[in-house]
Amino acid sequence: LPERLRLYDGWAARYEQDVAALEYRAPHLAAASLAFAFPAPRAGARLLDVACGTGLVARELHRRGFRCLHGVDGSAGMLERARSTGLYQELRLCVLGREPLPAPAEHYDAVTVVGALGEGQVPSTGHPVSVLPVSCPAGGFLCLTTRSNPSNLRYKAELEAALGRLEQSGAWQKLLAQEVEYWERATTEEESTQGTGYISGVVYIYQKCPVPHLEEG
Repeated sequence: LPERLRLYDGWAARYEQDVAALEYRAPHLAAASLAFAFPAPRAGARLLDVACGTGLVARELHRRGFRCLHGVDGSAGMLERARSTGLYQELRLCVLGREPLPAPAEHYDAVTVVGALGEGQVPSTGHPVSVLPVSCPAGGFLCLTTRSNPSNLRYKAELEAALGRLEQSGAWQKLLAQEVEYWERATTEEESTQGTGYISGVVYIYQKCPVPHLEEG
């Protein structure tokens, strides 16, 4: 983990240039999906951008009317870049899956995790999606993404199993699981989706269900 975080610290200065070269679409797709599901008004809604990186998701959310944005990331270098955008009201250092989120329970109307749930990134052991739901009240949203390229299929299966458990508990309902073929450029032919030169990915939107009222007696 320390080595991975140092890699992200060193990558922060050129991160946006590199992902632009890959035609990385996850921030746009995730923000568009959340905005479609989210009831108006958006300006006063509180959003937590987990693994916020340099602020790519915040830019897309801001374009769609969201203004109250908080972010957390495990990389101090990435947080420095995110802070320079001026889009976040609050930014904190936090490693998802290793540390508790620095947020009160039921504080955020939506939580996003875009680009971090994948092989070699946030570990799937004791899956981190289990720590996210407490941040949302009834009616709140989770917006998650992962890749569907061959080397990430095991991780994706574990993520979907964890999401399935949330849904089976009756606490959350799935609103969207949208597969997208042209997610970003593939870096190897083996990872390419059917020889397209791109890898595919998926956006998930979940909404927290109200707690049923139990009559006494």
